[in-house]
Amino acid sequence: MAARLKEKYEKEIKQALGKELDITNPMAIPKLEKIVINMGLGEATQNVKIMDPLVADLAAIAGQKPVTTKAKKSIAAFKVREGMPIGAMVTLRGDTMYEFLDRLISIALPRVRDFRGVSSKSFDGRGNYTLGLRDQLIFAEIDYAKVDKLKGMNVTIVTTAADDNGARALLKGFGMPFRVGA
Repeated sequence: MAARLKEKYEKEIKQALGKELDITNPMAIPKLEKIVINMGLGEATQNVKIMDPLVADLAAIAGQKPVTTKAKKSIAAFKVREGMPIGAMVTLRGDTMYEFLDRLISIALPRVRDFRGVSSKSFDGRGNYTLGLRDQLIFAEIDYAKVDKLKGMNVTIVTTAADDNGARALLKGFGMPFRVGA
């Protein structure tokens, strides 16, 4: 069974985007390329064992095994040496990407306390959108009792859109709740 948002994109969003952005070539219509979820953990410099629950949480959220990111160079002020594990990341593509976006928009974001919508200023100018989340508990996959420390994460949505307007229209089509007036 294909992902729900993927079917919605093929049947509804693609045609609407073509009309809205005045694109006649169907291959030029913006689409999702990948979603990258990144969790950084600075405290891992003192205790490497902190990384294990971080990796487990990220695997539960994303549905696939994350890659641990290592420091590229040594920084004495932060007590970081080259090659030390300092975070974890997952790159989602295909059906898993659409499934994650569906869960993010319909389940996780409404669970954020005092949620008024996501910022519409978080585009990078090339059609990519980055969203910062303060804790991992907004995802239903995480067991509240097992969490010892709240960890934030960045979710970057990479699209094939040439500019921010195309990416914004694409994400609005998927139902991304942008903040009104900001």
